[in-house]
Amino acid sequence: LCCGYWDMAALIRGLRAGRVLRGLGSVAVQGTLSPQGSNVRRAFHRTILLQLVNDSKSDTSVPPPSYHEVHTAGESSSSSAHGESSEDAQPNTSFQDQSGEHGEDYETEEQLQARILTTALEFVPQHGWTVEAIAAGAETLGLSSASTGMFNNGAGDLVLHFVTQCNAQLAETLAEQNNKVQLGQAESKKTAEFLRDAVETRLRMLIPYIDTWPQAMSILLLPHSIPDSLKHLSTMVDDIWYYAGDRSTDVNWYTRRAALTGIYNTTELVMVQDSSPDFEETWAFLDNRIKDVVNMANTAKEVQATGESMVQGLMGAAITVTSHLL
Repeated sequence: LCCGYWDMAALIRGLRAGRVLRGLGSVAVQGTLSPQGSNVRRAFHRTILLQLVNDSKSDTSVPPPSYHEVHTAGESSSSSAHGESSEDAQPNTSFQDQSGEHGEDYETEEQLQARILTTALEFVPQHGWTVEAIAAGAETLGLSSASTGMFNNGAGDLVLHFVTQCNAQLAETLAEQNNKVQLGQAESKKTAEFLRDAVETRLRMLIPYIDTWPQAMSILLLPHSIPDSLKHLSTMVDDIWYYAGDRSTDVNWYTRRAALTGIYNTTELVMVQDSSPDFEETWAFLDNRIKDVVNMANTAKEVQATGESMVQGLMGAAITVTSHLL
């Protein structure tokens, strides 16, 4: 609170240079701080990080780039300009002291959080999507259970971390399949088959957590989680259509993604209630819904129907989750 504008700017520059990350990271994991002091320091830390994120943002054209386009662009820029752009793209994973030496074992707070959340997934079947699972993950890594104070969104951070991992894994799988087709090592699929297989691949990632997934769905529908939840859902759907060969730049770009979003949401609802062997009823439902979207013409009537399907999917998710929690 006592820092002036220039002090804040200097601190941000120091943070970018990696000189104050160790201090901020240690504040987040200390369990002996008073609640008031811990909250103030976390709020201050979040302010700095948000400032960095805001500084790094740039305007993008519509429609937004897909996961594939973003990462391809990143790889190209790093290979052509190895200097300043590479430093901006890569996180600071080492600490540089006054002597100029770096500690290779240093990690940023973001990296530490990711390790804790990844380990915490092992305890979800036992504890559910809860702070207790995060605490168990931290203790497995030899950290204090007070490390849960690093996660302002609590269990929401755990669910969103899992969703992010699944989306990244799906994008990598689709990219590998696309490369095989380009090299002539595999035949390209028809659009309907490609969409169906992609959605099934993504939904099958939920199977190890299917018993607790209604709880995760309820967390994703909380007001403070909805923006990130919709962002990840949009990214996943965009990647699927991109690798399906869609390069539209008109209204079709939006209607196709809206339709596939509705399909994913409703199929997910069917899956959490499906007791058939290997979710056979879920995949049959998915087949029928994919045929509908592929045969759909781009008319105003169908756009309206797609919007209604998305609303029904979200409302159905809320009703289903509520019934599981009662």
